[in-house]
Amino acid sequence: MDDSLRAGVAIYNAGAYRAAHGAWESRWLSLERDTDDERFLHGLIQFTAAVHHARDGNDSGAVGLARSARQYLDGLGDDYRGVDLAGVRSFLSRLEADPAVADDPLALRVYGRVVTYDDLDFDAVAVAAETLAEELDGYDESVVADAVEYARGEIAEGEQTQFTAMVFDFVRNEAQRGLVFQRLGEHVRRRRRREDDVSGLFE
Repeated sequence: MDDSLRAGVAIYNAGAYRAAHGAWESRWLSLERDTDDERFLHGLIQFTAAVHHARDGNDSGAVGLARSARQYLDGLGDDYRGVDLAGVRSFLSRLEADPAVADDPLALRVYGRVVTYDDLDFDAVAVAAETLAEELDGYDESVVADAVEYARGEIAEGEQTQFTAMVFDFVRNEAQRGLVFQRLGEHVRRRRRREDDVSGLFE
């Protein structure tokens, strides 16, 4: 869970509150209901949704989600899986009383540190890249998924070059993400064409 957890936290801390849940959702859906991990991820998903709705002006939705998120997180340790849940629960209580507190949202901490994109290793960056492509408008998920696969191949061969660098850049370079994606798309299409040229030659 660590890669998806850290990726979602970094996405949230970057201000993509609605998108953050995407890093956690598939893991959450695979868990048995009412286990600690299931309640933990369910609570975090609802927490980020509460912040998103409050900042979007949907106060009643934010209040209901804040209450529900707190209920899911109640009973878990204050630092469950390293996440500062004491701070999250306190913020949810304040948000439930006054959705305007989301104007200055809580930063999520893992083991005392506010996790950013720069803190993610490749596996967590891969989760973040695929999540951002899926959750944000304007990106072809298949291009990013292929880029991640090609980057994994580079790493397996002891290289961290073209695709690895571009996947990191796609996640970390928010201001230029659109341009990075264009460049990434060109490289992915070039690689796909090369693969198509040799596919079936030896069958």
